[in-house]
Amino acid sequence: MGQENKNIIKAPQGSSRKLRRVGRGTGSGWGCTAGRGNKGAQSRSGYSRKVGFEGGQMPLVRRIPKYGFTNGAFKKDVEIISISQLVSLFNDNEVTREMLIKKGMLRNLTGYIKLLSDGEVTRPITITVDMASKSAIKKIESAGGKVIIIERKKWLREKKS
Repeated sequence: MGQENKNIIKAPQGSSRKLRRVGRGTGSGWGCTAGRGNKGAQSRSGYSRKVGFEGGQMPLVRRIPKYGFTNGAFKKDVEIISISQLVSLFNDNEVTREMLIKKGMLRNLTGYIKLLSDGEVTRPITITVDMASKSAIKKIESAGGKVIIIERKKWLREKKS
């Protein structure tokens, strides 16, 4: 036989108990219905309650009225760019969507780009965007630049004849 190791860590006294043996006769105290009560789905084996089930009563989720509105399918993803960002990041006179993507200024490639008038323009810049504020257009044009606004085609429902 091998040598006994006296340095084995033991669990503290009372931390582990014998398992409760359910359904092993009336003398055990857990026989008969085995702690499951009398009749019904919960007393049967294989039963699993659905989330939100309230015993046949109309669930809370269905009792509360619906509210709100979501227009997620038609939501516009708009990326905002300020004039100060353009002046600091770009030395070129022309700024396009591809250049903005390379600099990491756009999160969504298909989203709309909106130009805002935060900052000052010292040199002429030509920028292509989907939207721009009136003050941003005014600032760029006063510096000798140009703002090209791309009109996106709107989706229209086909008329039935």
